[in-house]
Amino acid sequence: MLVHELNLNECAEVLSQNHLGRLGCSRYDQPYIVPIHFSFDAERHCLYAFSAVGQKIAWMRENPKVCLEVEDIGDNSHWTTVLAIGRYEEIHHNPAETEARRRAEQLFQQRREWWLPGAAKVGSGEHPDVVVYRIHIDRLTGRRAARDRD
Repeated sequence: MLVHELNLNECAEVLSQNHLGRLGCSRYDQPYIVPIHFSFDAERHCLYAFSAVGQKIAWMRENPKVCLEVEDIGDNSHWTTVLAIGRYEEIHHNPAETEARRRAEQLFQQRREWWLPGAAKVGSGEHPDVVVYRIHIDRLTGRRAARDRD
């Protein structure tokens, strides 16, 4: 099997073609990894997502250093992974952040059923407070594997 490193354009292509990843954050030296749906903005070099207020939002508010891992696995010999390392930032409802919120919503709407699961009903039947956020990408890395004869 051959494993090669992806360049920035290849990493961006993988992020553009996927909407599900694993968000990594930490607090008090304790890591936390959770799947999220996201939208990649190649022009602004960031990822947009939203979530109900819960553990990951609380942790990212306290420590904005995060990462997102995206993978495409065909089998043990054919796989691609990309890791985006960056900083969490909430996008609020205020005039200064109108353009960022508009851009996030525009990208979300390109996905089928984009509001799920972040805005799904909770056990009580009520919609929880939803936070729209972005991850400014500071570094992108990726690898791809294939069999020697491919």
